[in-house]
Order: sequence, then structure tokens, then C-alpha cells
Amino acid sequence: MAKESKDERVAVVLGVGPGLGASLARRFAKGYAVAISARNEKYLHSLAEEISAAGGKAIEVPADLGDRARVSAAFKSIRERLGAPEVLLYNAGGGKWGNISEVTAEQYEDAWRVGAFGAFLSAKEVVPDMIAHKRGVILFTGATAGVKAGPKSIAFGPAKFALRGLAQSLARDLGPKGIHVAWINVDGSINIPGRRIPNMKDEDQLDPDAIAETYWHLAHQHPSAWTMELEVRPFKEKF
Repeated sequence: MAKESKDERVAVVLGVGPGLGASLARRFAKGYAVAISARNEKYLHSLAEEISAAGGKAIEVPADLGDRARVSAAFKSIRERLGAPEVLLYNAGGGKWGNISEVTAEQYEDAWRVGAFGAFLSAKEVVPDMIAHKRGVILFTGATAGVKAGPKSIAFGPAKFALRGLAQSLARDLGPKGIHVAWINVDGSINIPGRRIPNMKDEDQLDPDAIAETYWHLAHQHPSAWTMELEVRPFKEKF
């Protein structure tokens, strides 16, 4: 595998799909070399080509983020090809929607592995270099289910609760060491290209590019005024 230049700052975007993940990759590619990861290798390739055509640098690192060995291998590849990540954006999550009677133990575990365990593994991979460099940013994509889980989020909700707890613990530990950790509650449906939700207009949903601008702002806040938790929602959303 050919090595890439390590002169640029490095951002890693995990959980990349056509919605928020792609918007985060495009936005951070304007200031960083980005490593993008998801299970869908075909989509990763098309997005990396798009970013490269726009003048950015992106490498594809396909991985199952719930698998410890694959996460370790992915970050090894990133460090070898780009260098130590300065920014980690953990956007992975999802799972089977349903109540306790509808969700299997395997589906619950998969939601936890991708939504929470993978975040822990990823943080373990980047934190040592961040501590050594006395700087870094770790941003986690949360959801309202991580604050109040509904009857159909028996798997998704607990995973997001765990993710929020991880973020709070990391922020307290790593903040004094120069590393900014934040958890973003995405409260509402994201307007994903090609997806149509019945009885919902574009203005009823969150624009993923607008969310990405918020992440960019968080990643570059002055350390005297860091945000730890933040909510984004459409102006029409009830809360």
C-alpha cells in the first residue's frame, strides 16, 4: 500500500452514508485530509472520488465498527497512510426499531456494538496521540433517544445513552489535557438524498450540510468556551 503525504491535519469520519456522514466528510475535507469509514465500500469509493475531484484528500477505510479487530486494522491503516488523527467524528449508529417483544438479543447487541462499543474502541485508538500532542477533537453524533428512549427504541436508545455517558466521561478526563469532546443531539429526521418520508417536507427535516457546519464550529471552538453537549433540530420540530 502506497503511503500518503502526512503533512496535512487528519480527520476521521466513521459511519459514512449519504446523509450526515457524507456532509461531515465533505465539510472537513476543506481543512483536513479525511479518512472515511463504513460498511458500504461502494459508497465510500464514490464519495472519496467526489472529494478528490473537488480538490480534497480522502482515503477509504471500510470497517465494521462493532468488530474490535477491524477497528484496530482501520486505524492502523489511517496512521500509516495519513498520520495521527487530530479529529474523530463518530457518526455510526442505528439498529432495529421495535419494542422488547420485537427486537432480538442479536439485534440489540448489534445496535450496542456499532452505536457504543465502536465509539469506545475508536476513542482508544486516537486518544494516545492526542494526549501526546496536547490537542484533539472527538465529536459523537447523539440522538433524542439518548436522552429519552421511546417504546420502539429498545435497542437504539440504550446504545445512544451509552454513547452519551462515554462522551461525558471522556470530556471530564481529556478536557484538561487539551482534547475537546462533545456530544450532539440530532433531534429530528435528517433530510437524506433519495429518501422520502410520508407527510414530511424538506423544511421539516434537518439539512445535513447545516449540521456539518455546527460540527465544524464545535471542532474549532476556543478552549475557553468549549461546548460539551449541543442540540440541533428543525425550527418546526416540537420539543
